[in-house]
Amino acid sequence: HAVESAKGKYAHMLFNELFEDYSNALRPVEDTDKVLNVTLQITLSQIKDMDERNQILSTYLWIRQSWYDAYLKWDKDKYDGLDSIRIPSNLVWRPDIVLYNKADDDFSEPVNTNVVLRYDGKITWDAPAITKSSCVVDVSYFPFDSQQCNLTFGSWTYNGNQVDIINSLDSGDLSDFIEDVEWEIHGMPAVKNVITYGCCSEPYPDVTFTLILKRKSSFYIFNLLLPCILISFLAPLGFYLPADSGEKVSLGVTVLLALTVFQLMVAEIMPPSENVPLIGKYYIATMTMITASTALTIIIMNLHHCGSEAKPVPQWARVVILDYMSKIFFVYDVGENCTSPKREKEERKLEWDDGCQKRHKEVRSHLSDRNDDCDLKEKLNGNLNKSYGVHGENVREAVNCCSCYKMLIKNIEYIANCVRDHKANRAKGIEWKKVAKVMDRFFMWIFFIMVFFMSVLIIGKAA
Repeated sequence: HAVESAKGKYAHMLFNELFEDYSNALRPVEDTDKVLNVTLQITLSQIKDMDERNQILSTYLWIRQSWYDAYLKWDKDKYDGLDSIRIPSNLVWRPDIVLYNKADDDFSEPVNTNVVLRYDGKITWDAPAITKSSCVVDVSYFPFDSQQCNLTFGSWTYNGNQVDIINSLDSGDLSDFIEDVEWEIHGMPAVKNVITYGCCSEPYPDVTFTLILKRKSSFYIFNLLLPCILISFLAPLGFYLPADSGEKVSLGVTVLLALTVFQLMVAEIMPPSENVPLIGKYYIATMTMITASTALTIIIMNLHHCGSEAKPVPQWARVVILDYMSKIFFVYDVGENCTSPKREKEERKLEWDDGCQKRHKEVRSHLSDRNDDCDLKEKLNGNLNKSYGVHGENVREAVNCCSCYKMLIKNIEYIANCVRDHKANRAKGIEWKKVAKVMDRFFMWIFFIMVFFMSVLIIGKAA
């Protein structure tokens, strides 16, 4: 206790003697032409925020500055071996080193922490600072991007002939860095620059610390990218929906609106620059693909609803689409599948048509025989009228019956023609429906392949 009291006594004595005629307004050098060297060291403690939209980086720094004051020296042997004292920083001269690319509205004074004053005149000033610096953000590869933000420190009024800045280390100190949830630190190299500005002829030195950041993309992958990939895989399934369901176009429009919402979410956090983010390009490409799929769905639905008024299926479409592509994409007619080939169905149809035609011929032959009998009876009736001039009741009835048969034959032929025309028109509509179904399957696989390759490309950027 006695020793500490003695040191406290010598410290007061030293403080009074040192600051009796001391002024902190002037640069502490004995020769005004001599350059005062200031050693600068930056320790990065935490990244508080990265505002991509406003391009501002907020960091928590520990700034250490050290220099020699020619008027604050003493012989430690005269003061009982006292080699250092701690005094308020506003009592001594301090270099006006500031952050050049500061983006904060608050231009307050530095924190008035104590400085450590050694017997040889060396002053060490450690001050914490929360800085907001401008940072040019390149979001071309968002959310798999890397950023480089500069922190440039230099004297605001002293030129290089008065105060020179020296790097304490080749890079910023990251030993006390607190791990950030969004960014990884890959380095903080320091470079000294000597620049001559247009306003002044003297050189002005500064030290630039480049903060190399790599974004942790897991959050954006699970919240922005994967939902978009899953939604985009729904677009090709619109081709698989039956045309009569009435939901094919609705599905495409719904998927398009969902992707528009995600696109707006990305646009809110990105700066309004010419560089479109990678995820934004993926959204635009997917939305373009869905728009094309919706337009193709409308065209295919028009093919599906082609009726009797439509032209027959062209021969090239019949060969390419109905014969070849239908087999490739496993599109079969109603009641036809891979275990029941089309040939068996056609054979059954031919047998049924042959039976119908055979029955039709029998009916026509029978009606023709009855018609011949009617013609014979009309001739006999004419001969009797000429020979005897009398009308037989039986002959008259037979003639009336024959006229009924003639009318029946005409009606049956009219009905048969109508049924034949209806079947032809129905077959034409069935062919167009099959063409539409084959095109649905074709575009479904095309768009599935496109979505798959687009997803592989966007995920490959993360690797």
